[in-house]
Amino acid sequence: MAAGFGEAALDRGQAQVHLFGDLLEREALAALQSPAAPRAGAALFVVALMAYICGRLLGVFRLELVSMMMLPAALLLYFRGFAALRLVWFAFFFLIFAIPLPFALVLAVTGPMKAAVSALAAQLLSLAGYPIGLSGVVITIGQYQLLVNEACAGLQTMFTLEAMGLLYASLMNHSSALRNTLLAVLVVPIAFCANVVRVMVLALVTYHLGDAAGQGFLHGFAGMVLFVVALVLVMGADALLGRLLAARE
Repeated sequence: MAAGFGEAALDRGQAQVHLFGDLLEREALAALQSPAAPRAGAALFVVALMAYICGRLLGVFRLELVSMMMLPAALLLYFRGFAALRLVWFAFFFLIFAIPLPFALVLAVTGPMKAAVSALAAQLLSLAGYPIGLSGVVITIGQYQLLVNEACAGLQTMFTLEAMGLLYASLMNHSSALRNTLLAVLVVPIAFCANVVRVMVLALVTYHLGDAAGQGFLHGFAGMVLFVVALVLVMGADALLGRLLAARE
């Protein structure tokens, strides 16, 4: 489980770094006329360098990552000043999602989250008329049993979906700060609902097509369904917020 946690965190981190490059508004930075801040940039560079050395010597991987995120900010301050840093603040903020969550936190939060997702998924399938039972995070549907694990309903998935929601809000670039804030907050329950849908899809696939199908390609496909459902819900919530706020004004 720890190996899977590390691989998932590494994959997410690589994706965040690629997106960081895309989020940097290069043309706007090039056209920006602002005084440089060499002293502030040099000070931040020294802090980042010391943080990297400490992280390297102490074996604190997260401190190394934070230091590497501070380095481009220091260089931006040194050559382009505070105005440039304000222009691309979201790109640096987005890099936070590249930092792996503490494993102890993942274990502490994932348990209750898996239980809640399992309970809601089982209840909805029961209301739909399926022969289903629940014992902890083990769902029994027909003759099959499914264990809801971290990948299906864990904090890592929630963290990734939150990053996706914030990226969507940034790309839409709404002028209303209230709309952006509410959308970012709504991503949390949306991610939870998307996890419930994923568990339900896996349960239905296993029930109708057998255990082999539920553990094969369709298991990975359910993961894609998770992100599609989450994106659709985020877009729907964004449209609803737009109408409500427009009506309020």
